[in-house]
Amino acid sequence: MPTFCAPDGTRLAYRETGTGTPLVCVPGGPADSAYLGDLGGLSARHRLIVLDLRGTGRSAVPEDPSSCRCDRLVDDVEALRAHLGLPRIDLLGHSAGANVVTQYAARHPERVARLALVAPGTRAVGIEITAEMRREPARLRKDAPWFPAAYAALEAITEGGDGDWEAITPFFYGRWDEAARQHHARSRPADREAVARFGAEGAFTPEATRAALAALPAPVLLLAGEYDLNSPPSAVARCAELFPDACLVVQPGAGHYPWLDDSTRFVGTVSTFLGPDPAAGLTGTARTDRPRTSGTRPSPPR
Repeated sequence: MPTFCAPDGTRLAYRETGTGTPLVCVPGGPADSAYLGDLGGLSARHRLIVLDLRGTGRSAVPEDPSSCRCDRLVDDVEALRAHLGLPRIDLLGHSAGANVVTQYAARHPERVARLALVAPGTRAVGIEITAEMRREPARLRKDAPWFPAAYAALEAITEGGDGDWEAITPFFYGRWDEAARQHHARSRPADREAVARFGAEGAFTPEATRAALAALPAPVLLLAGEYDLNSPPSAVARCAELFPDACLVVQPGAGHYPWLDDSTRFVGTVSTFLGPDPAAGLTGTARTDRPRTSGTRPSPPR
């Protein structure tokens, strides 16, 4: 697995799969990036460059634990871009990783060619996800045999109780089948201390980030899962409104890992976006577009 040196000297690892146009991928968690796999076969069309965030996977644990804060991880993404020798990058962030890449885009807009936010976290832009916003997609699963126990656990968690986090796992998948169970079993849960450091005080500056993103020249894809209570479509739609050139796609029947629920649809959507014309071909029942911000496109944290 190749490595590079972060600005503070921490040795960071990344893995490459596939060929074609490079796509730098930032995982959520912060957790081992292995859960992304090859993003449902996206590596057949693109060269995936998947970063292991510091302190996870094969990346080293930094001497300074506070360097794991979300805003400071932006420097690691920039160091990876420089290491790869790419003047600009196509960038994908999943879940909490979207908080890293949106801050990267705000800080380095000239370095972003295209930005894909998959089941994105919204803390970096200050969009609060309420309990009711989570209940809305959860209720769509009311006919599932596991629903009563899972929904009761969700209510306990959203009301501030301890709750049973394991019991709500089926809500994160479009189908709670054997493939989903295996994916969950293989995924390494994020360390609570690491999560706390990720979102520590100062990690997010929503007003400044939103102001910068309002002038982002790069096109943005926001892909939400219809059933995703972690990143509900209603919250992702609000996030889409922050960008001048954004396309919102809600993938039917998908949860928090849409490449597992329908790999063909997921790969088609992302590959079309990363093609010569990001807007071309994003049609059909999966597309839910926000109208482009009036007139022309401007000139150039779970």
